[in-house]
Amino acid sequence: EPTAHSQQEASIPSSMETAEELAFKLNAALRNSNKEDVLELLEKGADVNSKAGNGWTPLQSAVQADCEDLVQLLLDKGACPHARKDNGGTAFTEAAILGNVNILELLLDRGVDINDHDDNGFTAFMEAAWYGNQEALKFLYSRGANVNLRRVVSEEKAKLHKGGGTALMDACKEGHLLAVKTLIQEMGADMNICDNKGRNALIHALKEGCTKERYASAVSIGHFLLDCGVDVNSKDECGKTALILAVEMRSPDLVKALLEKGEIDIDDADEEGNTALMVAVEKNDCDIAKLLCEKGARTDIGNLIAVANRNRARNMAHLLRQYNARFVPETLKDWEPKSKRWRDQLKKLYNIYRPMIGKLKIFQYIQQRIQNTTQGGIYLGLHGGTEVAVRISRSTESDKEKGFFEQCGNCEHLLKLFQFEKAGGYMYLCFPLWEKNLEEHLQEPENQMDYKDALRMIFQAVRELHSLGFAHQDLHPRNFFIDLGGKIYLADFDNKRKLIEGKKELVNSDLEDLSRLVLYVLTGGRKPLQQVSIKDLATDSPDYEEALDLVSSLVSHDERGLEGLSRHPYFWSKQTRFKFLKSIWNKIKDLSNRQALFQALNATETFRYPWTKKIDRYVLNIMKNPRKGRRYNYTDDVTDLLRLIRNLDEHPDVRISNKIGDYAEYFLKLFPALTIYVHNSVRQNPEYSYSEDIQDPS
Repeated sequence: EPTAHSQQEASIPSSMETAEELAFKLNAALRNSNKEDVLELLEKGADVNSKAGNGWTPLQSAVQADCEDLVQLLLDKGACPHARKDNGGTAFTEAAILGNVNILELLLDRGVDINDHDDNGFTAFMEAAWYGNQEALKFLYSRGANVNLRRVVSEEKAKLHKGGGTALMDACKEGHLLAVKTLIQEMGADMNICDNKGRNALIHALKEGCTKERYASAVSIGHFLLDCGVDVNSKDECGKTALILAVEMRSPDLVKALLEKGEIDIDDADEEGNTALMVAVEKNDCDIAKLLCEKGARTDIGNLIAVANRNRARNMAHLLRQYNARFVPETLKDWEPKSKRWRDQLKKLYNIYRPMIGKLKIFQYIQQRIQNTTQGGIYLGLHGGTEVAVRISRSTESDKEKGFFEQCGNCEHLLKLFQFEKAGGYMYLCFPLWEKNLEEHLQEPENQMDYKDALRMIFQAVRELHSLGFAHQDLHPRNFFIDLGGKIYLADFDNKRKLIEGKKELVNSDLEDLSRLVLYVLTGGRKPLQQVSIKDLATDSPDYEEALDLVSSLVSHDERGLEGLSRHPYFWSKQTRFKFLKSIWNKIKDLSNRQALFQALNATETFRYPWTKKIDRYVLNIMKNPRKGRRYNYTDDVTDLLRLIRNLDEHPDVRISNKIGDYAEYFLKLFPALTIYVHNSVRQNPEYSYSEDIQDPS
């Protein structure tokens, strides 16, 4: 017989099912605008904030049903206006989709954020633009909606170049001419903002124009944007320009309007190397092809006659011959880039047609972009056949930057300028191509970087920059580039550097940034730069003590400066450290009060443990009773340990060698804190002047 407790447990699922059923019935009643059923279900206990399929709440269903009195009823009953569906949408965004200004106002009065967005970055203002809801657009604008807000998406989506769209792009894409005019003329929408795929409003308008349903609106919006002065050089995610898209639409009026813009490059090509004329020939559109030829489109690229012949387009072939097009047999191009990482993109760039900029071949679109900066993208290029990374900026802004990179010409670890070109008001700065930045390299599973060697190059790069009179101010791993041979270079594409001009705080800021970078490198980039700490260092590393001291010295702006810290014991080899310890005894053995050397008040480490009990007893016994010489009783004082190390190395004994193997490896592993303790003690003791001798004993 079931107990009362078991009966209670059995009733729970039934109760949950009832609540779920009530929720679904309430949503259905709301979508049917059945107020009587809604009131009855609420009376039965239906939750006003329950969720049905895909996370829809009763309030969202009431908004979608365009029923203002039910929306008011639910709000009065405690419905939450901030509740979200599974995709992050709210009742407010639903009201914008619907275009109901009264509901929008009602929800705003309940504290809704006018610029709130769903998981895909859509705000209510964007939804109103997408659906062409003029009155909703104007109302939201009057209440402070951000007209030029770009869609915010997750980091994962941003890496896939999703998001970044604006309300204007949405109105253009969906063909709402009136909304486009309102956004630009009345609200000041920026036509030239680009989404995360590099597309502006004009590209969004024309991309949808190939369908019959959208052709007329795309043409009208395109003409309007051109009249308003939109940038005609934007490209879509496939590298297609507005001119190429207009040709694909087969709109001679738009093509003509675009060609009248003096800044357009008629021979620009997409990622497949297709120019506007090549597209017109492929589509067998003689009218557009003639327009392009009359405006000077090149007919010597793309083997146009072969395409016309393949399409059996006799009239097109005849037209092309009038403009000097010739049939050319195809030849295969066999070329292999040096770069491994960028191989596929470089081969594509090599094989497609691109209008040359001096000796530079470049395709400024997303698949050829290798790095983003706050000043624009860095793109792949071929300069005279050499693989390069290309920075593009306006000529008026780039002379100063070019001058800086030319200063770096004699530096070993600062990125150097290889060549440059100028065209159309832009300067193209070309640099030797790198494989990865430091951040990317450390994130790779097969990363086998020699951290000590990497930090040695990083330190030298920062020293070289300081020697030119600049502090970097942004020593982030993405600003260090690694070439095919593993050499590291520092760059400043974000223009964060500042002239030092005696401002010590700028140098100190670089030292602090460098301390974090040291930790980031030594921990293999497992944590973001700003989160890594000394707690993340591997305590069993043979360089642990030296690394701790190096980081501490950087943080404290050590008086040795970067020049001196570049010769810090961390960078010493195992044999160099052992040689240093041995050399110290030779320098202090004749001093009467040599123990005082290790009693400096500023010594950063202590070495107060019985080393005679830690060392192998067999080894210690042999050293106490040498075959030649007097017996010596070693004490736990650090000077006696240095004496033993020196004697052992100067007077090797095969019995000890057989017992412990390599002396340096044995003692440094047994006493990992000894090197940095001795180094700091000697360096900081004001009575002894060995600092010059101990900086680099090798």
